[in-house]
Amino acid sequence: MKRGQRNGSALVAVLWLIALLSFAAVAAIRVVSFDLDVASANIHGFRAKQLAEMGIAVGANPVVERSDPILVQYSEADGEGFEVKIVSEGGKFNINSIILKDDTNLLKSMFIDWGLDIDQAAAVADGLVDWVDTNDEESLNGAEVDWYEAAGRINQPFNRPFYSLDEMRLVRGMDLVEAMRPDWQSWFTVWSSGPLDLNEATDEMIAVAAEVPIEQAAIIPETVRGPDGIRDTDDDAPFRSAQEALELLGVDRTLRPDIVSRFSVNETTTRIESIGSSPGARRKITLVVRNRTGQPAILERTEEVIP
Repeated sequence: MKRGQRNGSALVAVLWLIALLSFAAVAAIRVVSFDLDVASANIHGFRAKQLAEMGIAVGANPVVERSDPILVQYSEADGEGFEVKIVSEGGKFNINSIILKDDTNLLKSMFIDWGLDIDQAAAVADGLVDWVDTNDEESLNGAEVDWYEAAGRINQPFNRPFYSLDEMRLVRGMDLVEAMRPDWQSWFTVWSSGPLDLNEATDEMIAVAAEVPIEQAAIIPETVRGPDGIRDTDDDAPFRSAQEALELLGVDRTLRPDIVSRFSVNETTTRIESIGSSPGARRKITLVVRNRTGQPAILERTEEVIP
């Protein structure tokens, strides 16, 4: 081979080597950059969780009211802070309490209002009862072990009260409920003492439980909010008893004791939700507490990553 050809081949080889080294360097830089991003995300995620914990500590303080401005803290300088919400669990229906009282009429009315037909509503209501009761006797429209085994699901139903709302999804027919009402979980709880708190519930929930038009039920939250129409302000006028509110709705306690038993006021179970934020990361901690302003007892604690 001539010297010129050898030199040309060597030059090509050198150029290829330089190109390969360049690609390797770029890949290494990308790996290092990715590792740095992961480390940064972990650091900010940890910091966001710390801030959420701070928010929980503030929200759990019995002297802090749910309208207190201290529940929202944010630093513009470093982009960090937390936001806390304190809400009563009494503004939701306790599914275990409803089933224990065998109030399937309430469940059926609710499901029909959401768009299920009468037969579908009855089947879901009875299915919920069969899931909780301690026997294997199938309700009129319900489902017991034979139905679940035929569907390929063993050891169901659990034959005990619901421990979480996610368990309700396992009941036959709840897929229909979710299709009609995707936010159905906002209507239920497993933590309250039982009846629906008239000072906390929405007009829609009050209407279905009191069996009155929603326009009539709206008078309850309007009264609670007071003249300014804003909740958690100085002019709020919460009801001191359920009977006081039911009289406004025209519910006769003598003729409809079943409706009266669905309501209460001053539920003591509280949900504290704290979201901590750090640049590029958010974490949420939720605490369910009974007797927050007395001798508190933690019923549930959950953590989640917020996008």
